[in-house]
Amino acid sequence: MPFFNTQIKFASDIVAANISILVILIAAVIYISLAKKWKMTWSLIRTMDHRKIGILYIAWGFIFFLRAGLDAMLMRTQLAFPNFHFWVFQGDKYDQVMTTHGTLMIFFVAMPFLIGLMNIAVPLQIGAREIAFPFFNSLSMWLFVIGGLLINMSFVMGGAPSTGWTSYVPLAVDKDIVGNGTAFYDMGVQVSGIGTIMTSINMITTILKHRAPGMGFMKIPLFTWSALITSILILFAFPVLSAALLILLFDNQFGTQIFSGEHGNPVLWQHLFWAFGHPEVYIVILPAFGVFSQVISTFASKRIFGYSSMVLSMLVIGFLSFMVWIHHMFTVGLGAFANVVFAITSMLIAVPTGIKIFNWLFTIRGGSVRFTTAMLYSLAFIPSFVIGGVTGVMQAVVPADYQYHDSYFVVAHLHYVMVGGTVFGAFSGFYYWWPKMFGYILNDKIGKWQAWTFIIGFHMTFLPMHLSGLQGMPRRTFTYLPEDGLFEFNFISTMGAYLMAISVLLFIWNVFYSYQKKSRRGVADPWDGRTMEWAVSSPSSHMRWPYLPVVRDLENLWYAKEHGNGTLPFSKKEEKRIVVEKPTIIPLLLSGGFFTISFGLIFAVPLITITGFAGTLLLMAWRSITYERSIDLYTSEQLEEAIRREEA
Repeated sequence: MPFFNTQIKFASDIVAANISILVILIAAVIYISLAKKWKMTWSLIRTMDHRKIGILYIAWGFIFFLRAGLDAMLMRTQLAFPNFHFWVFQGDKYDQVMTTHGTLMIFFVAMPFLIGLMNIAVPLQIGAREIAFPFFNSLSMWLFVIGGLLINMSFVMGGAPSTGWTSYVPLAVDKDIVGNGTAFYDMGVQVSGIGTIMTSINMITTILKHRAPGMGFMKIPLFTWSALITSILILFAFPVLSAALLILLFDNQFGTQIFSGEHGNPVLWQHLFWAFGHPEVYIVILPAFGVFSQVISTFASKRIFGYSSMVLSMLVIGFLSFMVWIHHMFTVGLGAFANVVFAITSMLIAVPTGIKIFNWLFTIRGGSVRFTTAMLYSLAFIPSFVIGGVTGVMQAVVPADYQYHDSYFVVAHLHYVMVGGTVFGAFSGFYYWWPKMFGYILNDKIGKWQAWTFIIGFHMTFLPMHLSGLQGMPRRTFTYLPEDGLFEFNFISTMGAYLMAISVLLFIWNVFYSYQKKSRRGVADPWDGRTMEWAVSSPSSHMRWPYLPVVRDLENLWYAKEHGNGTLPFSKKEEKRIVVEKPTIIPLLLSGGFFTISFGLIFAVPLITITGFAGTLLLMAWRSITYERSIDLYTSEQLEEAIRREEA
């Protein structure tokens, strides 16, 4: 079927995808109607509450997680047997699924999971009433959603991107190969990236300017430290990606030749992409480090070992993360000097990470350890991430990297870092802060079944990939020959992937089961917490603390428990002007403007693009004109009464 500048081909997989989307949308409408949730839904999409926005980040991230996981299952099924032809997922279809899987997992799963947890926990940990810029926070979240929807729509609207999550040129600008796929990738990641940059500014401002009285830098909890350092990395790394994507858009849509053609240089794209790409690895792992630090300290019933060295090691990791990108390009031919310098920095970055590993182990040593589901994920992370780190150092050895490069050994290393670090951290954070999000605890017995199946399935899936890579299996390939000797490794990996899929279904079941059986008794501080988020009600009320808490110690709540009755001391200062932003639909409408602009650029329809720009500018002007009407002002006494009514 002709569709603007492309054609939609109704192959069996496209038809199945369209039917699935339609069924899911109808089911969602029926559920919301029968459960009488339309009022709640309207309230949720207009919210300025950092907790609810964090929940939306995680919910949308989980939806994209299911889509990316389905892509992974399709790939693993195709690779289960040599010379196998599963459905239509060979050749270009396999490339599309592989690219979408990687892009979604990096930009639209790992990022929202951790940004969602940052939204929920950081303001509570530092004694802030709200994120510094609530409107920006909501807009950032909706821009992320629009970016993710653009990537997901591509599959049923003329073809998904098919050049890998790195989108290397000149392949990415070859219209005969990629169609509109690169344009979908370009605009989806670009729009989401704008929201992510706004989030980083929001987090930095919140942590630097909205800490409770008495909270110096060395009294900031480690999860908040990780959020601060991550936000600084985002602020420096994502503009590089945005610039690269803008140039790629011009090459792809307007025929410039900056990355390709007679006068272009495709290596420039690699430099720009990996100058962003390697800090991105630490952008999605540092918040997980913060989660593990909070969880291990809480469930070992001990103050974190070597707090100062933990902070310093995160700062060093953040600094060095911008000095290692060439190790992705050792085989490009940049010369011995460049390779040696970046090999050394790539090895150096393992040192601060090793310090953190030993600090976590020393925190556990001698502690009174409680093996909850959150703690189980934290303990499983340590050996898993060590494996990922060691294989990373192996690739920093330049001659060896010539053998590992573009093999399944690299795929295994990447997933041991991303899944064994980031996803384990996200699940640990979900189980740990779930009471603070929703006011009930996830069932620990089901949680442990879910954790063990996920951990075992993870190692079954990715450990054999080291061996298949060493045996010569190239990445991004959809088949192999029987005589290659790769069947056993791939079959075990496929079985592990299915076990991980079962684990994800167990998590969904746990959410529904625990919701039905929920008890609200003891959920304010179910883990005997040590930091200030456990001093407020669960779920946390919006704009809590009419009088700000006073911080006396790194573990302020634990200090209050040991030296008093467990109640935080509060400032007696009566504030006369506390600003609370009203709920508004404008962030969603603005993100719709960005969607319209993107749609017009992807399908080369200038009128749609201009309409999107005009609508976006008008909404920005309307927001500026009506700002005074979009806020409420409270005194401390009035806010205290409003919180009392909300909690009642």
